[in-house]
Amino acid sequence: MSSSESVNEVPGGRNAIAALRRFNRPRAPEERCDLCAAALSPEHQHLIEPAKRQIVCACDACAILFGGGEGMRYRRVPRRIEHWSDFQMTDLQWQGLGVPIALAFFYYSSPAKEVITMYPSPAGATEALLPNEAWEALFETNPRLRELEHDVEALLVNRINGARDVYRAPIDECFKLVGLVRSNWRGLSGGVELWQKIGSFFDDLKRRSEQPKGAELTPHAVQPRTIT
Repeated sequence: MSSSESVNEVPGGRNAIAALRRFNRPRAPEERCDLCAAALSPEHQHLIEPAKRQIVCACDACAILFGGGEGMRYRRVPRRIEHWSDFQMTDLQWQGLGVPIALAFFYYSSPAKEVITMYPSPAGATEALLPNEAWEALFETNPRLRELEHDVEALLVNRINGARDVYRAPIDECFKLVGLVRSNWRGLSGGVELWQKIGSFFDDLKRRSEQPKGAELTPHAVQPRTIT
């Protein structure tokens, strides 16, 4: 990922995280930390600036120094990925969440003080209106949602071709998926190659994921949408 870019307005939604193209364009010969310009390895840390919904690349030193908790300018994006195979959500509950396609992610935005719903589209990250009652019903049947860290972790749902996969995923992985869709969409339906790449993305995500091990609730946990 290269240096920071400004936040873009996305048709059909509010401000989305900038620079989604970073995840899919060829990498520069040597990437550098967006904060101190130190050289980065291919596998490096990411921070998010919640106020701007902007992701930046960071070296380990800057990630530790600047990656603070809520209230700080930057938050460190964790690398934890969990496959929530026992997540409870019926087809009717999914329909009630207001997502027009079979892919979406949900995360709590501290600046907005609400849960944000986003899905990939040819235009980039598009926001859907999340009905309060639909989220609260999902929250009641899945109290594990409290474990998601504000701004940096999301509930990522894949229901393509009959899949029912739910992940606790870092926010940068979610926007990597958005960038993949935006960069590879062809024609009216996206094209065969795009759907193969989406399949490969989730195959890799599942390979890198782990089942949760009775994790304790975090201090800054996602709350029902009506709670601020």
